Amino acid sequence: MKLVSYKTEDREHLGVFINGHIYNLHSLNKAIPDNIIAFLQGGDELMERAKQIDADIKDGKLEAKEEIFFELLAPVPNPTSCRDGYAFRQHVAAARRNRGVQMIPEFDQYPIFYFTNHNAVQGPGEIDCMADHFQKLDFELEVAVVIGKKGRNIKAVDADEYIAGYMIMNDMSARTLQMEEMLLNLGPAKGKDFSTVIGPWLVTPDELESFRVPAKPGHIGASYDLKMKCWVNGKLVSDGSVADMDWTFAEIIERCAYGVDILPGDVIGSGTVGTGCFLELNGTGKLNDPNYQEQWLQDGDVVEMEITGLGVLSNTIKAADTDFSILGLKKK
Repeated sequence: MKLVSYKTEDREHLGVFINGHIYNLHSLNKAIPDNIIAFLQGGDELMERAKQIDADIKDGKLEAKEEIFFELLAPVPNPTSCRDGYAFRQHVAAARRNRGVQMIPEFDQYPIFYFTNHNAVQGPGEIDCMADHFQKLDFELEVAVVIGKKGRNIKAVDADEYIAGYMIMNDMSARTLQMEEMLLNLGPAKGKDFSTVIGPWLVTPDELESFRVPAKPGHIGASYDLKMKCWVNGKLVSDGSVADMDWTFAEIIERCAYGVDILPGDVIGSGTVGTGCFLELNGTGKLNDPNYQEQWLQDGDVVEMEITGLGVLSNTIKAADTDFSILGLKKK
């Protein structure tokens, strides 16, 4: 099942996406809330009701009126929190190599994550960027999960049961802001807090079962061979697979839930796949060719991400009509 959030006349709704059409779940079963967070809070019972509606529409057992005029939102427009992991060793190793430093051994010892701005989550469409964001503006090709039920101190062996579904994530990054603030060892904040894109829909794990592969040796949890690609203005720039994740979502969730509650509607990203951002690609290019021309996102660029089974997430970069700069406020 593919769950979508969408808006009509400034009201948010919850639907299923079937063969290019959206059907409102609440109109088909009044027990299903018209909001993704409330739906997830309803647990397995509501999920099973929605899956039955989805199956009945697909089988022709249920006639449903499709939505015609709507704006597609992020699958979870207002997540309860948003974390991002660091699961792809290839990306981490390449980025460190390009900076002339050794691979950090702690990567292989435990999975890590940071919190990003859950109030800046958005779906397909335009991404508004300030002048400072265009100082080395970057995309990051990722996969993400949404938590479907409350839990605490969850072991990795049980953690996949807490995943409601999977989706594409684009962790937008303003690299100049990011690099300046990380000199103070607090991690990314202003460089990451303006837009995190998820979508186009939330795919339940059962739809991905045919792509399942074993986790990497020494790791626990579900892994899927889903091809990951990104195009900028029609040119393929990134190519990887969800199966390249070294740390599984189950292992990341285990760490997230240690001593704290995870909640229905929490979003957790994988971190960047190998080749999945300009920061890595530019570094590799310059390492191989000193005359390599760096590329960063510009006003009007179209970023399209595709992951097998999860759809295509498309965004257009748009410059805000202002010259206000916080980089310009820096003390000399």
